[in-house]
Amino acid sequence: MLFADDIVLIDEMRNRVNVRLEVWRQTLESKGFRLSRNKTEYLGCKFSDVLDETDVEVRLATQIIPKKKVLNIDDVVTHRIGVARRKWRLASGILCDKKIPPKLKGKFYRVVVRPALLYGVECWPVKNAHVQKMHVAEMRMLR
Repeated sequence: MLFADDIVLIDEMRNRVNVRLEVWRQTLESKGFRLSRNKTEYLGCKFSDVLDETDVEVRLATQIIPKKKVLNIDDVVTHRIGVARRKWRLASGILCDKKIPPKLKGKFYRVVVRPALLYGVECWPVKNAHVQKMHVAEMRMLR
């Protein structure tokens, strides 16, 4: 079963969000994807001061989708580093084997470990401290 991840749904009219969310869910399921109702949450963006979002309920069928208060990039960076370390540990039998050529180890690292570290980074508002933290974690794994 395939899962969709990190989907953006934008609508200026708050009352149409639920309709669009249901149509989106049906489209995904028709293509073989599945939406996890337990893990789904939304992050609201207030583009203007005109609309009041206090009474808005986002629903998927009958289930109310919880609103996430803030996206904490520090937590996301720490999580991605942890995921990359777990992938590195799983691959340490290959990466630490002296019989395997270094060039092949490098390719393996770039295909397995680095994507786990950098997953989703293109949409993060990162700071230099986050980049440095990820660089330090990567250098520790490469040593």
